[in-house]
Amino acid sequence: MKQAIKRKLIQAAAFGFGNAHLPNFISGKLYRGKGKYLCAPGLNCYSCPAASFACPIGAMQAAAGDRRFSIGFYALGTVLAFGVIFGRAVCGFLCPFGLLQELLYKLPLPKRRLPKILSFIKFIILAVFVLLLPAIPGAGGIGSPAFCKYICPAGTLEGGLPALLTQPAVRKALGFLFTWKMLLLLVTAALSIFFHRFFCRVLCPLGAIYGLCNKVSLYRLKVDAESCISCGRCASVCLMEADPVSNPDAIECIRCGACAEACPKGAIQIGFYSGKGRAEKVSFRR
Repeated sequence: MKQAIKRKLIQAAAFGFGNAHLPNFISGKLYRGKGKYLCAPGLNCYSCPAASFACPIGAMQAAAGDRRFSIGFYALGTVLAFGVIFGRAVCGFLCPFGLLQELLYKLPLPKRRLPKILSFIKFIILAVFVLLLPAIPGAGGIGSPAFCKYICPAGTLEGGLPALLTQPAVRKALGFLFTWKMLLLLVTAALSIFFHRFFCRVLCPLGAIYGLCNKVSLYRLKVDAESCISCGRCASVCLMEADPVSNPDAIECIRCGACAEACPKGAIQIGFYSGKGRAEKVSFRR
């Protein structure tokens, strides 16, 4: 079975596991069981009626914005634990919003390369909207969950629209903020058709954290310089526009394995590696 098919199956399973309460879409009620005390590894809105877990970005903002201005050690710890083990493979295999963007990209319309300078925006969003603004006290000494409130298109899609459709009180309270969030969702969806995983690469603060973890994660790429013939096939098939040979730990690499499959010499391996670089598990080796 090709890696692309395996990955789609894992993505679908992760979506189903993280959103197991589908009947709630009819009632509009949220699942509030014990699972909501745990953070999902990917971006999945707490307010989605079907969501089984909390969103780590939302949890970090909530903790940063309490009266004690404490850091969300649990939420951040969860993200870093996944990051140290899997790196940005979490984005490639476990994030529901990432799956949606990939499906949009499959629409038969012209594709474009993303200017690399735009990839730095997600780090600004992480610093300002996730860490800084939620810690600035407002009324009652509580900061605002700025990313969720002003930016997150996943929240609009998974939480805002279901609430709009099932709760009359929400429809009556519509205003500029919802219009802005809907516009941002539509623009993000449209750009995801032309640019592979536009939101992940430009706007997602969770992707920024996991991208930094690529440098230290156990699940990673390994390139055999002696076997590599510098044919460039690996870089040409990378939809995240990374070059596995020159930078196997690139921030944008989601460990999808396309480069390893494309390599005619089997010079690229992907799997779990010890600190000494010895392969404990290797996938897609020809």
